[in-house]
Amino acid sequence: MKVLVIGSGGRCHAICDSLKKSPKVTKIYAAPGNAGMSSIATLVNIKETDVSSLLDFAIKEKIYLTVVGPEVALAAGVVNRFNEMGLRIFGPTKEAARIESSKQFAKDLMKKYNIPTAQYETFTDYAKALNYIMDKKPPYVLKYDGLAAGKGVVIANDLNQAKQTLADMLLNSKFGEGKVVIEDFLTGEEFSFMCLVDNDKVYPLELAQDHKRAFENNEGPNTGGMGCFSPLPFVTKEDKDFAIKEIIQKTANALIKEGYPFKGVLYGGLMKTPDGIKVIEFNARFGDPETEVILPRLESDIFDVFCNIVDGKEVLLKWKDEMTVGIVLASKGYPEDYKKGYEINIGEVKSNVYHMGTTIKDDKLVTNGGRVLIVVGMAKTLIEARNNALEDIKNIKCENLFFRKDIGTIHIKEEN
Repeated sequence: MKVLVIGSGGRCHAICDSLKKSPKVTKIYAAPGNAGMSSIATLVNIKETDVSSLLDFAIKEKIYLTVVGPEVALAAGVVNRFNEMGLRIFGPTKEAARIESSKQFAKDLMKKYNIPTAQYETFTDYAKALNYIMDKKPPYVLKYDGLAAGKGVVIANDLNQAKQTLADMLLNSKFGEGKVVIEDFLTGEEFSFMCLVDNDKVYPLELAQDHKRAFENNEGPNTGGMGCFSPLPFVTKEDKDFAIKEIIQKTANALIKEGYPFKGVLYGGLMKTPDGIKVIEFNARFGDPETEVILPRLESDIFDVFCNIVDGKEVLLKWKDEMTVGIVLASKGYPEDYKKGYEINIGEVKSNVYHMGTTIKDDKLVTNGGRVLIVVGMAKTLIEARNNALEDIKNIKCENLFFRKDIGTIHIKEEN
């Protein structure tokens, strides 16, 4: 079977890596892919949002299954077009994907169907938004309504930062035209809960925790994610059961009632607060870097899993009894301004190394993004998995990369 994976980051590299293990997959294409994926997939020079060209390619090459990686492709309606042409594709429609592409849509849905989340208000007017936060105490949670590549959420620790953020989002169009959702600040442990959803059927994946802040000790600006680990010792079975029943299942049912049935990965960014599990945000696709630490732990044939969701069949998930820690190597300056084109030399490594932002220039592997690589160590314990990743990072040479050494450390201490 031929499979097309739409996307170019570490998430899609991990998906391709899992697909290559299936005996049923004869050829993998990645559009547009990246340098690291070229060893397991044929790269196709088509942008994720060029729906017509992706469709033409899938028809011409007789692609059996297409898997959508990034949110921008979903928001562009790629699933809708493929469905119209009778092509098999894994991912939600543009309408269902609004659970991610519009913060207001997601919050309004949760409010209507009593899905636990923070109190909020939505604004398009700068003055009204500013008046609203003047009555609140910091920190302020400000979310751009649309897609912003993981950078549209700002937790402002003082009024001046909040004013500047509101100005960026509502006056200066930093992310484009849009609205701002202002939420109450919640405290607790955040975690990522991705589930495969087929209309009203929910199949939970293993849990992971992303580290969003750029620097160690959770300092610095928010990023797309600087590292991740799985599974999570602090989430109990009762927590997980509650999240499935009261959050993911309720949301899947709500989308059906609203006329937007969901097929694909529904990703709950959740927080374990003193008042219980609450939703921070929803995504409509595999997380990045969560996918890179979860899929290596999957024993089931992922090709069968994808096909069964598309076909409405039962899904069986089997997991390895091992833990993973993924550490992101990012360009210096990320998530703000950074330079590209620095040569990367990857020596002998035992961990999975997924490419997030690389390309080939003059026959050399070079940096081509903010997040460049993720090194995923696997072992029976978190501390071993983290040590394996850190040991392999020593064999990756590039003068313009930085990384966090503390991914998962608080829970490694608990483990000991």
